[in-house]
Amino acid sequence: MQIIYNIKEATTVKTFLQSQCYSKKSLSAIKQNGALLVNNHPVTVRAHISQDDILTVRLPEETRSLYLKTSHIPIEILYDDSFLIIVNKPSYMNTIPSQLHPHDSLLEAVYGYLERNDDNSMLHPVSRLDRNTSGIVVFAKHQLIHHLLTNEIEKHYLLICHGELKAKGNICMPIERSDTSIITRQVSVYGQNSRTEYQLLQYNKPMDISLVSARLHTGRTHQIRVHFSALGHSLIGDTLYGNDNKIDRHALHAYEVRFNHPIYGNQINIKSSLPKDLSQFFDVL
Repeated sequence: MQIIYNIKEATTVKTFLQSQCYSKKSLSAIKQNGALLVNNHPVTVRAHISQDDILTVRLPEETRSLYLKTSHIPIEILYDDSFLIIVNKPSYMNTIPSQLHPHDSLLEAVYGYLERNDDNSMLHPVSRLDRNTSGIVVFAKHQLIHHLLTNEIEKHYLLICHGELKAKGNICMPIERSDTSIITRQVSVYGQNSRTEYQLLQYNKPMDISLVSARLHTGRTHQIRVHFSALGHSLIGDTLYGNDNKIDRHALHAYEVRFNHPIYGNQINIKSSLPKDLSQFFDVL
């Protein structure tokens, strides 16, 4: 994989790449196993570059794990280019293989899609969803692209919770691992700062449930589920942080991501419709 830049002003290769958020580790890896070229001539990071020069960054090659199997389960591709791929994960599917579910993960399904399209990229999940959470997952096609995207993605979710919330609000409650389980999390003054911003979209009075849009400002494990449970508005279907079996899974869907493309610079805005098992309770888009 290579990335090409059209230089706009005089500087050094190192200064330019640092301005593009390349880390010291990334520059070292490129130095050891990649290449830097200016106008097709090999250079080092100390080289000076001028306006209208063409800088080519050849990224170190990556090799997939021999233990990772591809899957041909059909998946919905929302976006695909040379540097990243965005897919719509169904519920009841792992993002990556686990000990309990070692095969047929979303990662393996995306590898199957790439294989069918002669793309030998190595995938790095930039965002992950719990097995029973549906919606948008972003994969980078190189470790450097993953680095450039980390903490840059604005994530929005749709959820259905018990009760009627006020029109909008901010939930700022620290979260830590539960004292009694390695899986569950809890609100605690000793936890990590966590913030969820939300807006009420619709209220179903007969069922006393709310359709809510939530934006994550931090990315703690189970953050939305923990925060809404702590408010007394646990998600329907959530048996881990609530006590409900209206549906067979917790009612959470990653419906939108926004970010600037790490290479092209244009804004990417991808949306995914609420699946039928959740939309049945409301008149939704």
